[in-house]
Amino acid sequence: MYSTDLCHALETDLPPKGFSTADKFRCGRRNSDTTGEASTLRLFSRAPKLRSVFVNPPFISMKLGFAAAAFLALAATLPILSARQQADSSSKTPTASDQNPRQDTRQNDDQKPASMAAQTPAQIELLETHIRFESDSASRKEVHARVRINTELGTRQFARLNFDYNRAFETVEIPLARITHASGGTADILPSAVTDQPNPAIVEASGYQDIRRKTVRILGLQPTDMLEYRVVTTTTRAPLAPDFYLFHTFAKDAIVTREQFELDLPLSRAVQLRVNPATAGSYEGKTGEGTESRMVRRWEYRWSSSQEKAKISQDVSAEPDVALTTFTSWKQLSTRLAEKFEATENVAPEVIAKSNQLTKSTEKPEEKIEAIYDFVSQKITTVELPLESNGFRPRAPVEILSSGYATAQDKMVLFSALTRAAKMPAIVALAGAPDEAEQMLPRPSMFTHALVWTGKDGPGFWLDPSVEVAPFRMIGANLRGKPAFLLLPDTKENASLSPWLTVPVDLPFAASQQVKVDAVLAADGKLSAKVHYSLRGDNELLLRVAFHQTANEKWRELAQLLSISDGFRGQVTNATASDPSNTRQPFSVDYEIVMPKFVDWSKKPVRIPALLPQLGLPDASTNAVAGAAASPIDLGTPLDVDTHATLQLPPGTRAHAPTGTSVERDYATFASKYTIPIQGPNSAGAMTLTASRHVHFLMREVPASRVMDYKAFVHAVQNDEAQDFTLEQATPADDHAKPAVKKTSGPTKP
Repeated sequence: MYSTDLCHALETDLPPKGFSTADKFRCGRRNSDTTGEASTLRLFSRAPKLRSVFVNPPFISMKLGFAAAAFLALAATLPILSARQQADSSSKTPTASDQNPRQDTRQNDDQKPASMAAQTPAQIELLETHIRFESDSASRKEVHARVRINTELGTRQFARLNFDYNRAFETVEIPLARITHASGGTADILPSAVTDQPNPAIVEASGYQDIRRKTVRILGLQPTDMLEYRVVTTTTRAPLAPDFYLFHTFAKDAIVTREQFELDLPLSRAVQLRVNPATAGSYEGKTGEGTESRMVRRWEYRWSSSQEKAKISQDVSAEPDVALTTFTSWKQLSTRLAEKFEATENVAPEVIAKSNQLTKSTEKPEEKIEAIYDFVSQKITTVELPLESNGFRPRAPVEILSSGYATAQDKMVLFSALTRAAKMPAIVALAGAPDEAEQMLPRPSMFTHALVWTGKDGPGFWLDPSVEVAPFRMIGANLRGKPAFLLLPDTKENASLSPWLTVPVDLPFAASQQVKVDAVLAADGKLSAKVHYSLRGDNELLLRVAFHQTANEKWRELAQLLSISDGFRGQVTNATASDPSNTRQPFSVDYEIVMPKFVDWSKKPVRIPALLPQLGLPDASTNAVAGAAASPIDLGTPLDVDTHATLQLPPGTRAHAPTGTSVERDYATFASKYTIPIQGPNSAGAMTLTASRHVHFLMREVPASRVMDYKAFVHAVQNDEAQDFTLEQATPADDHAKPAVKKTSGPTKP
């Protein structure tokens, strides 16, 4: 894989698996339609805000004990420093670009004002990448970088450089790692500072021991120092030899002051090359004669101004700046990959026996498929590795069965074998590519996920056994409605078939979310509440994954983060959840929370909000770009959200309720209700308030022509959420007086 994403080489002192709780910096995106968000994420936000969860591999790959940190980073929706990002090349694992560390910095070209240096941890002043391909697909990639360290945070971020590779067909050498101090002295990093170990993701998966990580410890680094290093990755034989491919996108957001990219290609090979018209070349020439003739092309990018950066940020394209491939068509690529991933006609006896065992108590084809799916998804542990990390060399289904673990793509291979043993079809597919992938140059590096298509006696359907707790037939929101690439063998039956299909946008069930809050307010202002969540849909999958990958004894910490994300400020004292693997039922979470100083009775009057999660609505203003025409507003998957709360007041407390609201549109409806019991306090003199809000999203998007109408809808909901209950404590003179009760007014319609 070749790209200039610089995130991979860094190992910081932040929490593991790429989730940071402080000092977060943005990594560049490559080949992704994911958009970053800076607003607070609440559990009951709309699906579009949650889609980034499933594009982000570290969230799905977090191990036990780290899920809480991941959920905190998710809840804050702050930029994160990821240890793994998708890169691109035929001859490199998806961390080939890990040779290029990058921070989110702001730097003028060739200038480093003092104010700028004080604001950024480090600045990459020069990044040079040179790639040479041979006619047999062997390659050599050399990366040279000079990094100016500005702050103590910069020293921590560059304290370790990580380079992932696969020793089965790659080698990594680090001929240069040097620190130049501001005083003028230099210090070379000694070979003893370099370690070579199995990738942390496969420590307990010996079947993938070829996937390695070379780490360089940078000792003695200080602010104002210059770090310079050179890394050479040599590929002896590409995984899809004799074919090769790559893409490269320049860092255009001031992370790199100056970047140079050079390609050296054999003219004896037919290569398709596409260059972004906005990417100006600095050199093009030929070397050698006859069969040794080669083409050399070089491009250079210099960051110039904040105005240019703003322009680039508004013109995000899925196309890389430079892309090449030797594959002649997507059909050819599909056939080549099918040779790697498709199950053979001769299914091993052990696989047949396991398939018969799983399906013996079922009758209908879909029941058999579901039994196989449950086994592969839940009983075979998913090893989180990018698609290309193992060089498209899937393990044998028998080996996967005996080991009990597999990568996402290997789980598809096992599922396919078990399904075919039961005399049903199954086709492995790749997903995660941009919407317009079919019009791009064919290369497997644009895919981030593996799926499987199956079905018999009816329309086929998609499955994702790699997510261990995903309900049957549920696909993550980031993959639904997106292209999927079928790996079709070169047979007569497949000759006329296109390898491209679109994953359906619909869920296999109606999406819903319910929350119920039962709270008691004490006379001293202390609030005690029991909160219950029940979810079906995209948010359900988010929480299933989080609780599944968090040890039970840490569920309370996870519930604490959940309460914060929904606006409940207090201490969670107890938390339980339903079995994350029981995917046939909605997922539920229960926790108890205490807020000692919820009410300050010295204030007159006391105003309190309804004890309900805030409803996160897509903001129409975030879709607008200055000077651009209005665009449709994405509402995501249709979703029914129902929240209800009760609050028992101290004896003798008077209360006044806000007025409910009702708004109806064809794309969504909203209704709220706030009540005080007509009969007044109970026998103990305590009164119970009730509040409910119900929003139902009916359509997937609001047309651009109705943006103003949607803004009015959002304004009505936000005004309703801003309303408070008013409380008054009874005075001694009121001991014999009946507490005043104000009945709820009927709903109003804006």
